Amino acid sequence: MGQPVALSMAVLAVVEIAIFYTMLVAVVWLRLGQQLPLFEREQGPLWPRALLFSTAMATCLLAFGLYSARQRARGAGIFVRVLVAVAAGIVVTGLCFDIIPDFRLGRNVLSLATISAAAVVVVLRLGFSHWLDETPLRRRVLVYGTGKRAAVVSRLRRRVDQRGFLLTGFVRPEGEGLEVPGQRVLTPPASLLELCRRTRIDEVVVAMDDRRRAFPMSELLECRTAGIEVTDLLTFLERETGRVRIDVLNPSWLIFGQGFSRSSLRMFMSNVLDLLASILLLIVSLPFMLLTALAIKLEDGWRAPVFYRQERVGLRGRHFKLLKFRSMCVNAETNGEAQWAQKDDPRVTRVGAVIRKLRIDELPQVVNVLRGHMSFVGPRPERPQFVESLSQKFPYYTYRHCVKPGITGWAQLCYHYGSSDEEALEKLEYDLYYIKNRNFLFDLSILVQTAEVVFFSKGAR
Repeated sequence: MGQPVALSMAVLAVVEIAIFYTMLVAVVWLRLGQQLPLFEREQGPLWPRALLFSTAMATCLLAFGLYSARQRARGAGIFVRVLVAVAAGIVVTGLCFDIIPDFRLGRNVLSLATISAAAVVVVLRLGFSHWLDETPLRRRVLVYGTGKRAAVVSRLRRRVDQRGFLLTGFVRPEGEGLEVPGQRVLTPPASLLELCRRTRIDEVVVAMDDRRRAFPMSELLECRTAGIEVTDLLTFLERETGRVRIDVLNPSWLIFGQGFSRSSLRMFMSNVLDLLASILLLIVSLPFMLLTALAIKLEDGWRAPVFYRQERVGLRGRHFKLLKFRSMCVNAETNGEAQWAQKDDPRVTRVGAVIRKLRIDELPQVVNVLRGHMSFVGPRPERPQFVESLSQKFPYYTYRHCVKPGITGWAQLCYHYGSSDEEALEKLEYDLYYIKNRNFLFDLSILVQTAEVVFFSKGAR
């Protein structure tokens, strides 16, 4: 399992990979002309270079959230992300071409191919952003239910939560209350299947408040055998919103649902990913870490501490000391009580404001990963005081601790920094989605997409 791949995004990825591939081949043809056969005999075929170029560019687009169905940026935001992703792509490709001697191409060829492809992709993206909201690829959905559970679907306001489906209407079961807009309630002409065929329904979402009363088993079975998808409300919301909705959650869904597997191979792959990512991050970030330490000393004095150690809750509720660059004044919590970090928090130093925006303050946590306290990807580790309070208020909160906490994670990608109990609840829903669907590819995807969070300072405080 893992993060579902939207069909529209998959199609877009294939089209853009083809564009990058074609552009490099076309530029080489234009530059070399009749000399291309001689070039290939002496320096090898062109297609591996084009494949590497297109793959690197697509990976950088993924890293900046441009293949995410949950991307909220539009217009100028998409334009900037494409330019940044393409700039990163040309750096990655250039390094690869330099490292692999047989792959070398002229800098002018690579630059011209990149500029040409970027121009086409920008135009494609701006058109795709508008088309995505009107796309015929969206599933036509009928909700069976009109009570409180069905109302959750009608209250989905975020554009990214509605990209995958078009809500056609609701069907009111016998004896159920009306919590949805009355004008959206449809009356089946003779049977549920006939209504689905008449309104070209692709999927029926079962959202009854009480399934023990008048559950339409035969009608739903008719729809299912006719090729119409029949989906439970929780599964539907999980797929469309990327989180597990606690307000409609029941324990049996978690017990019998797919996910939560902990195979030996899964744990081995997770450990390998943590080790490789930690070593790579240390190598790349060491100069920035040294500059950060120097900046903290220059601002607060040579006796001021560079690092900040704070107790957090980890795997199975065990406590550990989280290591971070100090971004707040030395006595940020003089009364000893844990406080949420707020927007424009007055306790944050000038250097701290910069390193928090760029997430540099999180870099020392790689030590926690190497010591086994954390993984690279997982729920954000919280302080014991917050955990105790939130566990009493929200059911299922302690299930965040069935996996190691992470430096980055699904909730960090999808939601801003939580600074209240209500925001902590919403982040919990994203964390439960990650825990239920985690696998190696999902972790790798989150790691790659973290580049967008860092570069555009998403959710930083």
